Amino acid sequence: MTTPVALVTGGASGIGAEVVTALTRRGYAVGCLDRNPAPNVEHAVAADISDPRAVADAVADLRDRLGPISAVVNSAGHYQMAPVADITREAWHTMLRVHLGGLFNIARACLPDLLETHGTLVAVTSELAVGGGEDDAHYAAAKGAVIGLVRSLAAEVAADGVRVNAVAPGPTDTPLLAADNPCRTPEYLNSLPLRRLTTPQEVARAVEFLVCDATFCTGDVVNVNAGAVI
Repeated sequence: MTTPVALVTGGASGIGAEVVTALTRRGYAVGCLDRNPAPNVEHAVAADISDPRAVADAVADLRDRLGPISAVVNSAGHYQMAPVADITREAWHTMLRVHLGGLFNIARACLPDLLETHGTLVAVTSELAVGGGEDDAHYAAAKGAVIGLVRSLAAEVAADGVRVNAVAPGPTDTPLLAADNPCRTPEYLNSLPLRRLTTPQEVARAVEFLVCDATFCTGDVVNVNAGAVI
């Protein structure tokens, strides 16, 4: 039996690293695309998700090493808090390039493989895409656009046997959430129904479900957010 191949962006740390572990455990040969080194991933390529040429070259490299890709998880991300008045044009475009542009780049590069393998793509968005958040306008806007792209692509390729879904984590206990982030304060945590941050392992379990088990789901968004959005 041929070993299925998965590609995880942002797999060097945080949610992405946990997804690499989960899919490896489920029998996938996993490749990683990340700007940062991923020493614990055998098949890792350094690339910036916002650079379409770099993404295309990285996907081609991993395909040559491992074979056709049947699962893609786009977890690479960027986070910054700022009130609207302080968001610079460059900060606005960076957020869109990384999140919306990154998903577009990886989907375009991997789509021929997914059509061949009748594969699946899962994008990591955010509960802020649904609920918004103070000082999070550019991040929430970019993540909201990710949901629009996921649902549109899902409708486009469903008849070809390709599933496209998203997970929307709430504040998650990863290095991306700085130690002084307001979401780590007791006041915020006590406002959540579960009174705690989401863990990266929990998000990875939701991704694993969508990749491996949820053959009945496409165009869906699974919320993993400790009740932040109900």
